[in-house]
Amino acid sequence: MPLWRSLILNLADRISPEKLPPLELTSRPVDTGMMFGDRLALPWYRTVFANISDVISADMSAPLELTSRPVDVGELLGDELSHGWWASLLDGLRYRLSPEKQAPLSLTSKPIAAYGSNSWLQLLDWSSLLSTPKVFLPDVPVQAQFIAAEVLEPTPTAVAATGAAAVPVDQQLWAAQMQFKRDISRSRFRQKIWMTAIAAEAVFLLAYIFNFKF
Repeated sequence: MPLWRSLILNLADRISPEKLPPLELTSRPVDTGMMFGDRLALPWYRTVFANISDVISADMSAPLELTSRPVDVGELLGDELSHGWWASLLDGLRYRLSPEKQAPLSLTSKPIAAYGSNSWLQLLDWSSLLSTPKVFLPDVPVQAQFIAAEVLEPTPTAVAATGAAAVPVDQQLWAAQMQFKRDISRSRFRQKIWMTAIAAEAVFLLAYIFNFKF
């Protein structure tokens, strides 16, 4: 309902309210006792005397009659948590020594292949996909790695002077290595700037505290 319509209806009900016939109750009211709001509004001494009277002469209600059959759901969670630590320890030892024997689980679905290599697109372990025997190559010496990373494509004059064969260098790999080195140097430079700013802020805070304290 829009705002203007509800406003008009409220004004109409306020000016000329609708005259309805008196309400006729056909059901019998049920005695529910004192309402919760009235109980909270009672002074403290009345609640104290009411509690003493309930302790001395409690109201004897009729026994509860259940027409439905109860279902055994085992021990409730609240009752289980109320036990002492020794009860859970004994139960754990009993399950460990003589576990409960249950019926075997019957599976209706077919098992999935190892790692799902036939039906799923994901990163797989190479050892589960290769059927050939594993071959472990020897590691490249560290000195040879640094030399291969820093060697550039030699000029024809240098090759002619030394008489050695030209070493093939992958230009894309060399560019990626240089870009990686530049990124590392820039990150270290940013780290130094941040550490300097943090140290300056800490010194400023300490000087500010000591000046106002002493």
